[in-house]
Amino acid sequence: MTAEKLIHVEKVTKVYWRDKLEVPVLHNISFDVAKGEFLALMGPSGSGKSTLLNLIAGIDHVTEGRITVGGDDITAMAGSKLAAWRARHVGFIFQFYNLIPVLDAYHNVELPLLLTPLSKAERRDHVMTALRLVDLEDRLKHYPKQLSGGQEQRVAIARAIVTDPTLIVADEPTGDLDARSADEILTLLERLNKEFSKTIIMVTHDRAAAQRAHQVRTFEKGVMGVMEATVRT
Repeated sequence: MTAEKLIHVEKVTKVYWRDKLEVPVLHNISFDVAKGEFLALMGPSGSGKSTLLNLIAGIDHVTEGRITVGGDDITAMAGSKLAAWRARHVGFIFQFYNLIPVLDAYHNVELPLLLTPLSKAERRDHVMTALRLVDLEDRLKHYPKQLSGGQEQRVAIARAIVTDPTLIVADEPTGDLDARSADEILTLLERLNKEFSKTIIMVTHDRAAAQRAHQVRTFEKGVMGVMEATVRT
């Protein structure tokens, strides 16, 4: 059976401007991502992979082309409509965690839910479920400075999944971690993909990290290379 298509990227080009200087970043990119896929985007710094991730997540806008996610044409959205779509459908994981230092783990994870109509009790159920999934129930009252780097990233992952998003985007999620913590985070992402059928797009420069994905797409100077399949056991 053919997997259901979740993301469709069609002839996407992205150009930035520095004063009157045109800076091309992506050139005529087209590909699809199936629902439940774990895709890694690889390439050197400046190759365009993070820009593409931001376009798919609705953080940035295409110069030319079209992106649909779950049938929604996000390139036709702007302002509050795009922000609402992003809040409902995308969970974000960053290299440097982006936790709020004055909030404990519980309240960092709860943040995305404050934009929803859920009651306080319902929010608590969602937060505790997310913390349980990342094995941090016993750290809910700890602040970021009281956690290790790996624990901070797990809090960030709990925050990313607490709204049950359609898509998880991860930008160098292991880039600031030691080898052991990185392995734990990648194993957690694999679990979210395998057990909960979460669609994940991960940007990485680390081939060992990319090998955890189903597929790898490489970038060089804004051009997409040949897709590689990875072997997972």
